Amino acid sequence: MTYELIAFYAFAAVTVLAALGVILARNPVHAVLSLVLTFFSAACLWLLLQAEFLGVVLVLVYIGAVMVLFLFVVMMLDINTTPLREGFVRHLPFTGAVVVVMAAEMVMLIGMQRFELSLSATDPAAAAGQTNLEWIGLTLFSKYILPFETAAVILTVALVVAVMLTLRRRPGTKHQDPARQVAVRREDRVRLVKVAAEPRQEGNP
Repeated sequence: MTYELIAFYAFAAVTVLAALGVILARNPVHAVLSLVLTFFSAACLWLLLQAEFLGVVLVLVYIGAVMVLFLFVVMMLDINTTPLREGFVRHLPFTGAVVVVMAAEMVMLIGMQRFELSLSATDPAAAAGQTNLEWIGLTLFSKYILPFETAAVILTVALVVAVMLTLRRRPGTKHQDPARQVAVRREDRVRLVKVAAEPRQEGNP
């Protein structure tokens, strides 16, 4: 059994176990850490297959997006996170274990010097005499430039529509006018009224 095959089985086992941890963990913090480890192990598998672009995108986009999504869901559900913040220290062992596993996977990738090996003859990048990143970039912006631009336009329209739906005027709701807020003066908000003192009447305390 070669070192590359051992690394593949190790990454695959960690990915499966971490994915099970996402489902079975009752603590949301442990579930998110397990999900991060799942994506990182899957990225190691992509790097093992010499798909560097997919591995880097998986780490930069999905891990960051999942963390932001987790925080967004917590805020939307109004979950009381005070007990989680108070018990921060008790999450350190699990966090340390995740960090150790990720560091071990990085050492395994660096140790086998996989990036110095040549691609297989059936790989389109190898057939074109290019690296994986070069082939993806040239193919995406030449052969598939029209679908790429179409997807960009669709995403832009979706973003504009989402903003319009959020800012639409609905009856019975309050709205802010930033222009009026900036142009407000002190005299418009506070008015000092001078009231003459009344003489004290006898019999009144």
